[in-house]
Amino acid sequence: MPRDEIVLTSKLAGRHHGRDEARVGVTESLTNLGLAKIDLFLIHWPLPKIDKYVDSWKTLIDLRDEGLLGSIGVSNFTPEHLRRLVDETGVVPAVNQVELHPFFPQVELRAVHQELGIVTEAWSPLGRGTGLLDDPIIVAASEKHAVSTGQIVLRWHYQNGVVPIPMSSSPARRAQNLELGGFELDESEVAAISSLGRGRIWGQDPNEHEEF
Repeated sequence: MPRDEIVLTSKLAGRHHGRDEARVGVTESLTNLGLAKIDLFLIHWPLPKIDKYVDSWKTLIDLRDEGLLGSIGVSNFTPEHLRRLVDETGVVPAVNQVELHPFFPQVELRAVHQELGIVTEAWSPLGRGTGLLDDPIIVAASEKHAVSTGQIVLRWHYQNGVVPIPMSSSPARRAQNLELGGFELDESEVAAISSLGRGRIWGQDPNEHEEF
């Protein structure tokens, strides 16, 4: 596959938060990947307790302007963190990659993303290990549309304007995950699936999470 058809994403680890540290982190990623440029680079966690994510963001802006990064974004940032980045730098993240699935639909955050023009990207979009795919509402929609329960959930993401990044070791399952164009959920189905919200699966609150 030609390189220009691949969007490669990497992330800034917590140990590299800060003005100079972020530059070191990006340089390490470039070296490890053997690349001159990374298409999309994200700050993995805001880590507000050490309060360096704005400094890290300023460095990513510099590195983007220097041509070492294509687009820059964040991961696991709350509305408060996002607005602070924009207020202090004037630069809006291209992407915010967050936990998002029918059990945790992130309605408020998605509204902020829409307001600011940020792409919502969902990690664990199928609610790994939670029984989401066995929920009666998901199963009923699967039977109605004659598709898998995973396809129902991914279609829910798509119709909500979310970019899901499901993970599978099965080539057949990966191909199936891309086959979302042959059916559409109606408004009542989208609403029913959205009503399943109950909170974060693993309790990884961005204001409390520590990663070094």
